[in-house]
Amino acid sequence: MNITVLDGHTLNPGDNPWTAVEALGNLTVYDRTPVDQIVERAKDADIILTNKCPLSREILAQLPNLKFVAVLATGYNIIDTAYCAEKGIPVSNVPIYSTDAVAEFVFSMILDFFKRPALHSTLSHEGAWESSKDFCFWQNPNFSELAGKTLGVIGFGRIGQRTAELGAAFKMNILGHSRSRSAKTSFPFEWASITEILEKSDVISLHCPLTPETHGMISESSIAKMKPTAFLVNTARGPLIDEQALADALNSDRIAGAACDVVSAEPIFPGNPLLRAKNLILTPHIAWAAYEARQRLMAITAENIRAFQSGKLIHTV
Repeated sequence: MNITVLDGHTLNPGDNPWTAVEALGNLTVYDRTPVDQIVERAKDADIILTNKCPLSREILAQLPNLKFVAVLATGYNIIDTAYCAEKGIPVSNVPIYSTDAVAEFVFSMILDFFKRPALHSTLSHEGAWESSKDFCFWQNPNFSELAGKTLGVIGFGRIGQRTAELGAAFKMNILGHSRSRSAKTSFPFEWASITEILEKSDVISLHCPLTPETHGMISESSIAKMKPTAFLVNTARGPLIDEQALADALNSDRIAGAACDVVSAEPIFPGNPLLRAKNLILTPHIAWAAYEARQRLMAITAENIRAFQSGKLIHTV
């Protein structure tokens, strides 16, 4: 079978070989594929692997050999799954690979906001410590403990629960929101509405999928419900947040800070208002990308392909 990878660079920038996938067919890997070259590059493919290259109805209709799509991610909104269902083309994703990576990254942002070790290391190297009148100094108005603070987690799936578990280890009070309210955990937490989380939380972490209901859920009106000392973290999907509303809130000190690893259009546009927002940690969609997580993603992708080839599909969407 011909296997074509449309955008393989982020999964394997050189440290995560395609060996397991290569053993399953005639493999062709493109680091990046412009939309207008997808059909040409994938026209002979029986299996397509894609992370962010879109497979619209118009593109899929021009790929007569296509038999299976493997998404190199958990989210699959870039695939026209309705068309695939009509044509009997199964689509598999990788639902569990970055749980620890993302939850740990969330806490790296939270700890950076409250503790600022890198900032103070830089200041010390620049001479601020040696010129200090005291044995210590700090330039962080939020310098405080996590213990006793309230962490609100919106989206209580695997990553949300792992984030909450880390928060509980820091002795934070945990509020969780989920439509199903089916989670069972080894740590104490309370179910809460989104409004309750907005109003009561010192830290809010978003882990929900992007749907018509959640699009723009962090808006001017929802930010108005937050504490002025609140810190917001988004490692889920950029469009969950009204970016102009968040930038305005940060620049007017309506909330104390935020951290975004995702934005509405990626790579970020030069005009994105978050680029001009103060008290914002902004990272380039890397929470998922720990080496171990990428190894796991590669291995599960190979499992998805083997399962398709054996007629026993797994992780279908």
